[in-house]
Parts: sequence; structure tokens; C-alpha cells
Amino acid sequence: MSDAPPYTQLFTKNNFMKSILNYGAIALLIIGSLILPVQAASPFARSDILLHIVTQCIDPSIQNYCSQCMSPRLEGHCGVRECKKTTDVWASNDQFVAMRDIKMCGCPAHFVHGLAIPKSVVTGVEDPKKPEGIWQFAWDEAAKKIEPESIALVVNPQFHRSQNQLHLHMLRLTSKARDHLTHIDPHFVENLDQVWSVASKAASTKGLRDFGVIVIQAQDHPFMIVVTEYSPEAAFTQWRCDGFP
Repeated sequence: MSDAPPYTQLFTKNNFMKSILNYGAIALLIIGSLILPVQAASPFARSDILLHIVTQCIDPSIQNYCSQCMSPRLEGHCGVRECKKTTDVWASNDQFVAMRDIKMCGCPAHFVHGLAIPKSVVTGVEDPKKPEGIWQFAWDEAAKKIEPESIALVVNPQFHRSQNQLHLHMLRLTSKARDHLTHIDPHFVENLDQVWSVASKAASTKGLRDFGVIVIQAQDHPFMIVVTEYSPEAAFTQWRCDGFP
């Protein structure tokens, strides 16, 4: 049964899931093509690139920074300046880091796609150690670059991601996403520290062992949460700048 009535041809009962799977596959292919050069010269798995970045590339003052970090910050003065080969940190504290997603490289200045990542090892939605505080951290950083009513915070399901380190996408909603999300059993919270617990209960009610989460600003409540079995990044956000959606 469809989660919601269709609002465009894209979201008809059959075409919706096909589109999500297609766009999700495209997203993974793009990520894979961008990180392949790093994998060829690195000792870690392709799925551990974000973990490598948060453990080896955030602090340019550490000893042997340039030799240990495969995607250094410009502040590290490692002689690497190409966007796709560097790390652009937006904010960092003891627990989390916010940084540019590689998909921003080559895009217009108004395009925003960031990542919020824990500094400790947390695999994803399936990890019981996932920190509640990451949602507020991500929202605060997204609000510095995106108008609040357009902010989307997204985490993809385990089997719709390329990286095995938890990362929240910080991006803009597509123009019709809000209308569609209101028809997919939304949940409302006053505090972003409630997101994981509410999302987990919603997924359990739907019988989902693997799930994605999208958080947006609500009209009558501070925040709206929607849980999906597919990638909410591909379905509802402006995740890349080359003409999609």
C-alpha cells in the first residue's frame, strides 16, 4: 500500500518506488566514483572514508597530519587544494563535526549539502550508540546556510548508504516535498533530542527493521519527523546540483 496519495506523476504508486530506487542508485554511483581515487591509494575500505576523515583529518595540528590524512583541510598546508580531495570543516566540537559533502564540489555558491558526523564510531541508524545530540548540532549548522523552512536533515537506511559511519545530510527540501511528507504518517516533536526515540518507535510500528529519517520544520510544532523504508535524501531533497530534481 502506498504511504501517501500521489501529487505528481513521479509519485504514482509504481513510478514512485522506481524513481526512488533509481535516484538512490545514482547517488551511490556518484559517491562511489568520487571516492574511488581515495580508495586506490588508501589502506582502509571505501565504506570507511568518513570514519577516516573524522578521526584523521579534522585536526591539522596533529603530528604527521599530511601523511596520515587522505583528504586534508586547506589549513593543514599539505599542498592539496582540489575540492574533491580536501575536507572543508564548517564546525566542530568534542562530539560532532559539520563539513561539506563532496557533492558540493563544482556546484554554484547557493547549493548546500553538508554532513554532520559523530567523532566516535557509530555505524548508522542500526547502531544503539547513535547520539541524540547530533540532530540539534546539525540543525544549528544547517540554519547558518539554509532558510529554516527549507532545511532537511536526513539519515539514510543502512542498505541505502555508501558509508558505515553515521552521517546526517544537511540540505534543502525539494519544492513539493513538504506536501508529500505531510501524508506519510508524520510525527511531531518539540525537541530534536527526541528524534531517534520517536523515529525508532515509528519504524517499529511500520514493521521496518531498516529505515531512513527526515526532519523538517513543522507549521504547528517545532519539528516534523518522517520515517521511510527508502532513501529520504533521494526522494525529498536537493541532494545534487546538476539539474535534479
